[in-house]
Amino acid sequence: MEDELAPEAEANQRTAHYEALLGRVSALLDGEDDWVSAMATVACELHHGFSAFHWTGFYRVIAPNLLAIGPYQGGHGCLRIDFDRGVCGAAARTNQTIRLGDVHAFPGHIACSSTTISEIVVPIVNQSGQVMAVLDVDSDLPNAFDEVDQHFLAQLCLRLGQQFGD
Repeated sequence: MEDELAPEAEANQRTAHYEALLGRVSALLDGEDDWVSAMATVACELHHGFSAFHWTGFYRVIAPNLLAIGPYQGGHGCLRIDFDRGVCGAAARTNQTIRLGDVHAFPGHIACSSTTISEIVVPIVNQSGQVMAVLDVDSDLPNAFDEVDQHFLAQLCLRLGQQFGD
């Protein structure tokens, strides 16, 4: 694993860091067929790759309109989230990435951690077009996520959905 990228890194540094990280993830997941192992590996790589990420993990769809915590790095997360609650629920319900510079401005935000200030949640869609999980990344810094993060995290989630969403 490479060094963590500092939050103040320029866009070109962030892009290069994500490209290297996605290359490592691709190599690590080559030939892997276990979804839980893949999520654990991705959570670890992302969490330890960026110093601004204080919670990095997955919520899996386990029933209609219900997410359950999956592999993650960081403090405790919420165990269950309904699709009609919080940022993760909204991203799963709408199948849209949600990027927030200030989570407190989001109506219905669930404070799993009192230190979270900004967040990005990216849906992972299976080959049938259904949300199978969301990737949730939290930061205790305001506006920690930008278009670079959204682009590369979306690429990563697309790959996961294609590889593990049968």
